Amino acid sequence: MEYVFCNSCGHRNPPQSVFCSACGTVLDTPIHRTIVLPKTDTLQDAPGSADNAVVAGSELSPGEVMLVVRQGDVMGLRFTLRSDEASVGRVPDNDIVLDDVTVSRRHAVLTKSGDGWIVRDLRSLNGTYLNQKRVDEAYFGHGDELQIGKYRLVAFFG
Repeated sequence: MEYVFCNSCGHRNPPQSVFCSACGTVLDTPIHRTIVLPKTDTLQDAPGSADNAVVAGSELSPGEVMLVVRQGDVMGLRFTLRSDEASVGRVPDNDIVLDDVTVSRRHAVLTKSGDGWIVRDLRSLNGTYLNQKRVDEAYFGHGDELQIGKYRLVAFFG
Protein backbone atom coordinates (compact mmCIF):
# COMPACT_ATOMS: atom_id res chain seq x y z
CA MET A 1 0.00 0.00 0.00
CA GLU A 2 1.33 3.44 -0.93
CA TYR A 3 0.96 6.03 1.82
CA VAL A 4 0.74 9.83 1.73
CA PHE A 5 3.25 11.58 3.97
CA CYS A 6 2.47 14.98 5.44
CA ASN A 7 4.97 17.71 4.46
CA SER A 8 4.38 19.51 7.77
CA CYS A 9 4.73 16.77 10.36
CA GLY A 10 5.82 13.68 8.37
CA HIS A 11 2.85 11.59 9.54
CA ARG A 12 1.95 8.59 7.35
CA ASN A 13 -1.66 8.76 6.11
CA PRO A 14 -3.80 6.33 4.07
CA PRO A 15 -3.59 6.90 0.28
CA GLN A 16 -7.09 8.39 -0.07
CA SER A 17 -6.46 11.08 2.58
CA VAL A 18 -6.87 14.76 1.70
CA PHE A 19 -5.95 16.13 5.15
CA CYS A 20 -3.30 14.90 7.59
CA SER A 21 -4.92 12.95 10.42
CA ALA A 22 -2.22 14.17 12.84
CA CYS A 23 -2.00 17.92 12.17
CA GLY A 24 -4.82 18.71 9.72
CA THR A 25 -2.59 20.09 6.93
CA VAL A 26 -3.81 19.70 3.35
CA LEU A 27 -1.89 16.81 1.75
CA ASP A 28 -0.21 16.89 -1.67
CA THR A 29 -1.97 15.51 -4.71
CA PRO A 30 -0.85 11.97 -5.65
CA ILE A 31 1.59 13.17 -8.33
CA HIS A 32 3.33 15.53 -5.86
CA ARG A 33 3.79 13.16 -2.92
CA THR A 34 6.91 13.47 -0.80
CA ILE A 35 9.17 10.61 0.24
CA VAL A 36 10.92 10.96 3.60
CA LEU A 37 14.40 9.42 3.70
CA PRO A 38 15.97 8.80 7.12
CA LYS A 39 19.67 9.32 7.80
CA THR A 40 21.59 6.17 7.02
CA ASP A 41 24.80 6.81 8.92
CA THR A 42 24.58 8.70 12.18
CA LEU A 43 28.34 8.45 12.67
CA GLN A 44 29.02 10.71 9.68
CA ASP A 45 26.90 13.55 11.03
CA ALA A 46 27.83 13.47 14.71
CA PRO A 47 29.77 16.65 15.47
CA GLY A 48 33.20 16.04 16.94
CA SER A 49 32.88 12.25 16.80
CA ALA A 50 35.92 10.28 15.72
CA ASP A 51 35.49 7.23 13.54
CA ASN A 52 36.03 4.17 15.72
CA ALA A 53 36.69 1.91 12.72
CA VAL A 54 40.41 2.61 12.38
CA VAL A 55 43.11 -0.05 12.15
CA ALA A 56 46.81 0.82 11.99
CA GLY A 57 48.75 -0.89 9.22
CA SER A 58 51.02 -2.52 11.80
CA GLU A 59 48.04 -4.33 13.37
CA LEU A 60 47.50 -6.53 10.30
CA SER A 61 49.84 -9.03 8.71
CA PRO A 62 49.80 -9.37 4.90
CA GLY A 63 46.75 -11.40 3.88
CA GLU A 64 45.07 -11.03 7.28
CA VAL A 65 41.51 -9.68 7.53
CA MET A 66 40.00 -7.83 10.48
CA LEU A 67 36.37 -6.81 11.02
CA VAL A 68 35.74 -3.85 13.34
CA VAL A 69 32.28 -3.23 14.80
CA ARG A 70 31.35 0.32 13.85
CA GLN A 71 27.80 0.36 15.19
CA GLY A 72 26.16 -1.65 17.94
CA ASP A 73 26.58 -2.10 21.68
CA VAL A 74 30.07 -3.60 21.22
CA MET A 75 31.35 -0.73 19.06
CA GLY A 76 35.09 -0.96 18.46
CA LEU A 77 35.24 -4.74 19.02
CA ARG A 78 37.57 -6.47 16.54
CA PHE A 79 37.41 -9.89 14.93
CA THR A 80 40.37 -11.31 13.02
CA LEU A 81 39.56 -13.90 10.34
CA ARG A 82 42.23 -16.55 10.90
CA SER A 83 40.82 -19.51 8.96
CA ASP A 84 39.30 -19.84 5.49
CA GLU A 85 35.75 -19.74 6.85
CA ALA A 86 34.03 -17.97 9.73
CA SER A 87 30.44 -18.34 10.88
CA VAL A 88 28.53 -15.32 12.20
CA GLY A 89 25.52 -15.54 14.48
CA ARG A 90 23.94 -15.07 17.86
CA VAL A 91 24.81 -18.39 19.52
CA PRO A 92 28.21 -19.01 21.20
CA ASP A 93 29.39 -21.78 18.85
CA ASN A 94 29.85 -19.26 15.99
CA ASP A 95 33.29 -17.88 15.17
CA ILE A 96 31.91 -14.32 15.39
CA VAL A 97 29.24 -13.96 18.06
CA LEU A 98 26.92 -10.95 17.87
CA ASP A 99 24.57 -11.40 20.80
CA ASP A 100 21.35 -9.58 19.88
CA VAL A 101 17.85 -10.64 18.80
CA THR A 102 18.35 -8.85 15.44
CA VAL A 103 20.99 -11.47 14.59
CA SER A 104 19.89 -15.00 13.69
CA ARG A 105 21.39 -17.99 15.51
CA ARG A 106 23.29 -18.86 12.33
CA HIS A 107 23.14 -15.62 10.36
CA ALA A 108 25.93 -15.67 7.76
CA VAL A 109 29.18 -17.30 6.77
CA LEU A 110 32.36 -15.57 5.56
CA THR A 111 34.48 -17.65 3.17
CA LYS A 112 37.92 -16.98 1.70
CA SER A 113 37.87 -17.16 -2.08
CA GLY A 114 41.21 -16.62 -3.82
CA ASP A 115 42.52 -13.21 -2.72
CA GLY A 116 39.11 -12.02 -1.51
CA TRP A 117 36.26 -12.98 0.78
CA ILE A 118 32.61 -13.84 0.21
CA VAL A 119 29.75 -13.16 2.64
CA ARG A 120 26.80 -15.54 2.32
CA ASP A 121 23.51 -15.05 4.14
CA LEU A 122 22.16 -18.25 5.72
CA ARG A 123 18.47 -17.39 5.18
CA SER A 124 18.51 -15.08 8.19
CA LEU A 125 15.35 -13.26 9.23
CA ASN A 126 16.76 -9.71 9.01
CA GLY A 127 19.12 -10.31 6.10
CA THR A 128 22.76 -9.49 5.50
CA TYR A 129 23.82 -6.20 3.95
CA LEU A 130 26.98 -5.21 2.11
CA ASN A 131 27.45 -1.44 1.82
CA GLN A 132 23.76 -0.92 2.68
CA LYS A 133 22.46 -3.30 -0.01
CA ARG A 134 20.85 -6.59 0.95
CA VAL A 135 22.77 -9.56 -0.41
CA ASP A 136 22.42 -13.34 -0.46
CA GLU A 137 26.05 -13.77 -1.48
CA ALA A 138 28.66 -11.18 -2.43
CA TYR A 139 32.39 -10.46 -2.50
CA PHE A 140 33.65 -7.91 -0.02
CA GLY A 141 36.97 -6.14 0.26
CA HIS A 142 38.97 -3.57 2.18
CA GLY A 143 36.75 -0.78 3.52
CA ASP A 144 33.45 -2.52 2.79
CA GLU A 145 30.76 -2.47 5.46
CA LEU A 146 28.83 -5.59 6.45
CA GLN A 147 25.60 -5.15 8.38
CA ILE A 148 24.37 -8.12 10.35
CA GLY A 149 21.35 -7.34 12.48
CA LYS A 150 22.00 -4.00 14.17
CA TYR A 151 25.77 -4.41 13.92
CA ARG A 152 27.87 -2.70 11.25
CA LEU A 153 31.31 -4.17 10.68
CA VAL A 154 34.01 -2.62 8.53
CA ALA A 155 36.51 -4.92 6.78
CA PHE A 156 40.24 -4.19 6.84
CA PHE A 157 42.62 -6.24 4.68
CA GLY A 158 46.32 -6.55 5.42
